[in-house]
Amino acid sequence: MERTSNGGMLYHEVQEANLCAVHCVNTVLQGPFFSEFDLAAVASDLDGKERQVMLEGADTGGLSAGDFYSEESHNVSLGGDFSIQVLQKALEVWDLQVIPLNCPDAEPAQIDPELESAFICHLHDHWFCIRKANGEWYNFDSLLAAPQHLSKFYLSAFLDSLKGSGWSIFIVKGNFPQECPMSSSSEASNGFGQWLSPEDAERILKNTSSVQSPVTNNNRGNDNVDQQRPYQALSREEVRAFSEMEDDDLKAAIAASLLDASAAGANLGAVGTSQKETNKQK
Repeated sequence: MERTSNGGMLYHEVQEANLCAVHCVNTVLQGPFFSEFDLAAVASDLDGKERQVMLEGADTGGLSAGDFYSEESHNVSLGGDFSIQVLQKALEVWDLQVIPLNCPDAEPAQIDPELESAFICHLHDHWFCIRKANGEWYNFDSLLAAPQHLSKFYLSAFLDSLKGSGWSIFIVKGNFPQECPMSSSSEASNGFGQWLSPEDAERILKNTSSVQSPVTNNNRGNDNVDQQRPYQALSREEVRAFSEMEDDDLKAAIAASLLDASAAGANLGAVGTSQKETNKQK
């Protein structure tokens, strides 16, 4: 039988700027373990390793490093969207493995998702987590005001609906943290996370749904995240409007965190080009 964690409380983060990847990782872990700066550092490290591999390939293939080098990160955009590789590396710190739901090794989960403990879902630039907490399933989407309880029957139907709408789904496997130190208040130190009892979460969702107008389809061809969401939430435009100032700060922070890796890659690229010219002269 699953042991109760965090005193039966649920950890949820509400959307801040474009930090859904941060919210997703933290709700998988059920605590404020990572910040946007932590994930940006992971992305920078991955970029550096990828550039090194490409440089080594350039040496053996007779190509210049400039043929491969790019100042743009492949693991984080300036808007704050992180790659699945970043989420995987972050969760590896806790000995958790992330695998695609559609791979052969995940066949048992495809048949009975109740056997698992957590799923990560991604479409376009939005990430969210579906997690079993204290024996019950919840949707921890940061666009929701509180975790949404999912019955065991609805879990399978919900995942099928997401897959049919084009979402990429990943399983998270391993030994999840059982406890996260909580402050005296219900709010987390990061300012956008909080611990809620299941009863409080249900009450918040009911109150939210009673005052929110339904999300409408304004023929936004590229905004599939809102159109395909099978529950009410803030629209992407509302989230961006509320967090415009935070977005500017986030972009500046991510750009700064990637600066060292970009500079290092540029130096390596210059060295590779110089070596190739030297070889031609010989």
